[in-house]
Amino acid sequence: MWMLGVFVALTSATPAAAAAEKRCGWLENPTPANWWLVDKDNSWTLSTQGSPPVPGLDEMPDMSTRGWVVTNAGMHGYGCACLDLEIDPRTREVTRIVAARPLPLKRCKADRALPAP
Repeated sequence: MWMLGVFVALTSATPAAAAAEKRCGWLENPTPANWWLVDKDNSWTLSTQGSPPVPGLDEMPDMSTRGWVVTNAGMHGYGCACLDLEIDPRTREVTRIVAARPLPLKRCKADRALPAP
């Protein structure tokens, strides 16, 4: 019986893997190493200068294929995208990018729930 107690104690102490949440909105990269996604609920930080990026950022496809607005030198700017994100339920911080796909700019422009980029 004590083995069952040990098993229950160990499994309850192990954090559950977060299910990926699909988040769609403005994907912004205004300057080198700064990336975030702004959707109707929040601004989700993916990378900031001087800190390691969220795992999966380097595997994102070319996000400029469906429209990209250049606002700064070196192709820095913003586009519209959907990202599947693992988010820590306690801190609400992104812990991993599972998948990403660019969307046409008109989709985000038409979404009244999104703030302007």
